[in-house]
Amino acid sequence: MAAKDHLQDQIRQLPHRPGVYKYFDVTDTIIYVGKAIDLRKRVSSYFTKQDHNKKTQQLVKNIHRIEFTIVGSESDAFLLENNLIKQHQPKYNILLKDGKTYPYLLLTNERFPRLIPTRNKKPGDGHYYGPYANVTGMNLLLELIRALYPLRTCTYNLSPQNVEAGKFKVCLEYHLGNCKGPCEGLQDEETYNQYIQQIRQILNGDLRLPKQYFKEKMMQAAQEQQYEQAHQFKQKLDKLDEFQAKSTIVNASLSNIDVFSIASNEKSAFINYLKVMNGSIVLTQSVEVQKKLDEPDEEILTSMIMQMREEFESQSKEILTNVAVPTLPLPSVTVAQPQIGDKRKLMELSLKNVLYLRKEKESMNDRSKDLNEVRIMETIKKDLRLTELPKHIECFDNSNFQGDNPVAAMVCFRNARPSKKDYRHYHIKTVIGPNDFDSMYEVVSRRYRRLTDEGASLPQLVIVDGGKGQLSMAVKALKDLNLWGQIAVIGIAKRLEEIYVPNDPLPLYIDKKSESLRLFQRMRDEVHRFGITFHRSRRDAATLKTELTDVKGLGPITADKLLTKFKSVKKIRELTESELVAEVGKAKARILLDYFSQSA
Repeated sequence: MAAKDHLQDQIRQLPHRPGVYKYFDVTDTIIYVGKAIDLRKRVSSYFTKQDHNKKTQQLVKNIHRIEFTIVGSESDAFLLENNLIKQHQPKYNILLKDGKTYPYLLLTNERFPRLIPTRNKKPGDGHYYGPYANVTGMNLLLELIRALYPLRTCTYNLSPQNVEAGKFKVCLEYHLGNCKGPCEGLQDEETYNQYIQQIRQILNGDLRLPKQYFKEKMMQAAQEQQYEQAHQFKQKLDKLDEFQAKSTIVNASLSNIDVFSIASNEKSAFINYLKVMNGSIVLTQSVEVQKKLDEPDEEILTSMIMQMREEFESQSKEILTNVAVPTLPLPSVTVAQPQIGDKRKLMELSLKNVLYLRKEKESMNDRSKDLNEVRIMETIKKDLRLTELPKHIECFDNSNFQGDNPVAAMVCFRNARPSKKDYRHYHIKTVIGPNDFDSMYEVVSRRYRRLTDEGASLPQLVIVDGGKGQLSMAVKALKDLNLWGQIAVIGIAKRLEEIYVPNDPLPLYIDKKSESLRLFQRMRDEVHRFGITFHRSRRDAATLKTELTDVKGLGPITADKLLTKFKSVKKIRELTESELVAEVGKAKARILLDYFSQSA
């Protein structure tokens, strides 16, 4: 697609340098942001490549103005592109725009710290852990910690002065055994801070310190013959073991790793993210992003790695992926595609999650389509007062140009979807001149005589493109085949989108927004397109064939051979003598060259 004149001027000004480019539409809104190692080459490719998909073609049509920023390296371009996409959220850029605010666990910086869930992150309140993609998982972790450690939940200011002054009284949590009463000085600060240290370890995914602590306490209580207390410590140790059993993946030596996998289909890409600490998954998230310009998996995954690491505040120094991604602008971070060992098992687990998500989404879409199609067929049945669901519908149309090369076409829809293997073209054999009525009678008769002879299933509904005249001829054809009453038939007139039914002089008006009418229009447009394409190919072939077969000494077989290979007389004219000799021999090549020179 050639660039407009004013855009060509802008493209010529682009340098052969790395940078970021921005496309603006006529309203001066940013519609796309991209990065490039060579700005001029990359931007030029949008206007010179011929194999763009429809979405990219639409993007190019909407470009009205171009801006660019030169940067020092590809990494700088990546970072700037990422920031601009988040800032402007352009229409044609992939962006994770789910609008969620993920929860954190806040360990407050008070005396006798509290552990509380929150979605609002305020600097200075304490240390935040997370964010957590799964609220249920976060609550399970919080429940585990509260079962292991007697933390306070009150909001009192437990300064030494306030506690000594006896300003506070223990609450129900104390009497239930969930809190040791630091508000009345019943719990010493040193022991409480030991709990906090172990909680920090658990929140970081490391269970070794708390497990060692409870094991030592259990052994000490047992030696002192305090068996009830030893049993309580044993229960806490069992809870930690149970929690670890659910989350340990390969081995505890794997720590501080991000795992990303991607699987896509035509419309969407699905990404899974696992964050691994000390052999345990501390975060897992799967997302779907819609493709905007048919982007390759590596491009999508690169963008999502940056977005999701920022979203979940990851500081991991190692990233594992299932596809090769470009160099990321992340200092001291390694990116690898593991092939064997425990890291490969991690990668396979992530990929299993993402493939499951893709399968579920596709199944949901299929179920949604099925329900949608049934609803459409039910609507047609109701609107046309049919006796059965129209699972099989066929639509006919005639096509000719001033009476020449008359043809007809039929398209078939099954379950409200095109069934292209059942589409048919027809050469009109019994009608001379532009007679749409007789042509309709011929093709309807031929179609259903053949289906009847073959014992094939008949449609529940037939649509003819035209008004009362075409409809009456379709009805006559069905009556002559003794099929009248077995197949419902209607006509659709183009001018006012009127629906005609047999034996009723007045059209049936269906709501313009009705799914029935939309399907009829879609079928009418499809059969028209299918028929026109066939008619043009016949007309063009007839025109070309006539020009060559009129050449004395050149038979129809030779003409067909040349037209089949070179598609047009113009291309045959451009062949050299040696090329013509190679195709048809010396004698016929000389005949063609003489003919072309005389008709030039």
